[in-house]
Order: sequence, then structure tokens, then C-alpha cells
Amino acid sequence: MSVVVAYTPDAYGEAALSHGADEAKHRETGLVVVNATKGDAFVDTKYANAEELQVMLAGLEESGIDVTVRRDATADMAHLVVDVANETDASLVVVGIRPRSPVGKAVIGSVAQRIVLDAPCPVLAVKPDA
Repeated sequence: MSVVVAYTPDAYGEAALSHGADEAKHRETGLVVVNATKGDAFVDTKYANAEELQVMLAGLEESGIDVTVRRDATADMAHLVVDVANETDASLVVVGIRPRSPVGKAVIGSVAQRIVLDAPCPVLAVKPDA
């Protein structure tokens, strides 16, 4: 069993990571952090660099949680998170949600929405504190 977190190095990913770590500790299970890139740009701000990963892992190791980081290149972020949830027999997936306009909700597919619909377990959608 595990708790899977869809992570990006921003306020939304940090909110997901914080809640995911709390849930992993509460459930006494491992934490799997998924950070991916499409690999189609020289700079992907949603793909954590080495320094960001080091800071993230240092904070989690202090809490005593068993952490695994998955860093993949994929064309479909939601599919990857769902696959990792299946592979690790996840008891929960945690994802940060971003605000979108009404038109954006109708026209543009949301990674978080697809994870909610396709995950094999409950999904906790969180947002950063105001």
C-alpha cells in the first residue's frame, strides 16, 4: 500500500505533498511522489530540478516517511499517476488543483479531473492555503 502524490515544484504541488505526507504518516504507509515531464521543451517548470528535489526529500526524510520518487517522461501525466497508483496498490492519490475559468473547464482537459475519474482508489484534491 502507498499514498501517491502528483507533484509539481509550485504551491499546488507543495500542498499535495504536504497533505500526502500527512496521510502516509497517518496510514503508516509509504509515499510515492510522481514528478513528470512531457520532455517537449528545454525548460519544464513543472519538472523539479535537482535542488528542488533535494530540499523536498530532506523535509520528508526528517518525518520518517519511506519515500520513493518517480521521475518519468510521459505524454500523459494523468495516465502515469494512475499507473503508479495501480503499481503500488495505492490507498490514496493526492493531487493539487488549480483554478480554471469556466471556458477552460469546458474546453481544456484537466489532469486532476482525469486522475479523479480514473484512479483505482480515493483521490484527495487539495489547493494551497490562501
